[in-house]
Amino acid sequence: MAKLHVLASPMAIPDTVFDDFPPRPYAEVRKLVRDGDLLLCSVHEPMSRLIRWATKSPWSHVALVFRLADIDRVIVLECVERLGVRAAPLSRFIARTALGVTPFPGKILLARHEGLSAKSRQKPLRKMADFGFDRLGERFSQAEMLKIALRIALGRMHMKTPRSLGPDDEFICSEFVARCFEAVDLKVPWDGYGFVAPADFACDPRLQPIAQVKTR
Repeated sequence: MAKLHVLASPMAIPDTVFDDFPPRPYAEVRKLVRDGDLLLCSVHEPMSRLIRWATKSPWSHVALVFRLADIDRVIVLECVERLGVRAAPLSRFIARTALGVTPFPGKILLARHEGLSAKSRQKPLRKMADFGFDRLGERFSQAEMLKIALRIALGRMHMKTPRSLGPDDEFICSEFVARCFEAVDLKVPWDGYGFVAPADFACDPRLQPIAQVKTR
């Protein structure tokens, strides 16, 4: 019998976090954002449901946030099916999905990796930002989407991913964010099967919940 994708550790951010952190208005959460913060999402869309099925967790999407102080903007970097890597204002990210579903069909948690506190915050984390922003606009072909789906399926079956199916410049959301973190020498602990999942971020004891964002 095939084994399920096993998360790297018990959830550091519990499934009850949305009860523990009541939703806060966008304007309040916006003031809390720091460069490199994460948006952990529990979403009800086809790819998100596939990821939740593979990991048996509520977490289905993760994105990065950067504050562009010179133009007073808070920008979300994410990787999504059909579109690839894109950037969107935080206000738009919480209002509707990348595929235009509105209102946002799920819940969003702002979280912070404590490993970033040791990094310089005098300016944006340059290496992380360089990796993420350099990939803006990269779109996925059908063949690349098939590779992603196969990695997710292998994760569900607790199987190693063949090198030929490993991510190159096509990722699911969590693989993209994990690579951004690697740019500043931060590794996301995971079991090595299939793919790095959003739930693997939630399992990392270095990740701390900051606030739930009110989406409606």
